[in-house]
Amino acid sequence: MLNKVLIANRGEIALRVARACRELGIRTVAVYSTADSDSAVVRYADEAVQIGPGPAKRSYLNMSAVVEAAKRTGADAIHPGYGFLSEDPYFAQACASNGITFIGPPPQVIAKLGDKVAARGLMAEVGVPLLPGSLHPLRTVDQAKAVVDEIGLPVIIKAAAGGGGRGMSVVRDEADFSRAYRETRAAAQALFGDNRVYVERYLDNARHVEIQVLADAHGSVIQLGERDCSAQRRYQKLV
Repeated sequence: MLNKVLIANRGEIALRVARACRELGIRTVAVYSTADSDSAVVRYADEAVQIGPGPAKRSYLNMSAVVEAAKRTGADAIHPGYGFLSEDPYFAQACASNGITFIGPPPQVIAKLGDKVAARGLMAEVGVPLLPGSLHPLRTVDQAKAVVDEIGLPVIIKAAAGGGGRGMSVVRDEADFSRAYRETRAAAQALFGDNRVYVERYLDNARHVEIQVLADAHGSVIQLGERDCSAQRRYQKLV
């Protein structure tokens, strides 16, 4: 059983984690930036540690500051919430290297599934049906066009490291493809520091249905039912 959990997030998700921990009798540490010093979770948690100024890159995304706060307060686990460091395999590994439990997937799992190209390749290996498209990063516009010639239009160009509805371009006309390919690579580099992209068939009016699966380190697995995430704006879920 965990004794103390550091919550490496802010706002609503951090407060929910803190409440769940209190119900389980687990002490909590809230980390916060100077902009969030009077937030609800800071007041609710058992302890609170300031880890940097307002910009997230200098606080909530500062791995060394988060890990140091956990070590200083004696937290034996870190809950990353969602966003921020929750999908960063290097952060999960940093926790492990410092003897801190990362409440989330192992680093190698995050690395495989956080990279959309790697995830497509993994799903293909185990026989999961995929939309037609590339299984490898497309380094040149000619490579990308060859995929389009094979699968047809419309297609969507996606950043391999993308997320949150960013780093994607839908192409319906062949004349627009080269420009969209260049712009998507540039956007991917600017947003994620990684310009790799891939192409897959684009489906109009598709439903976005998710089945969430939760597993622990002891082999227990449950599925949490379906949720319809089709209501979206700019490829971001609204509901």
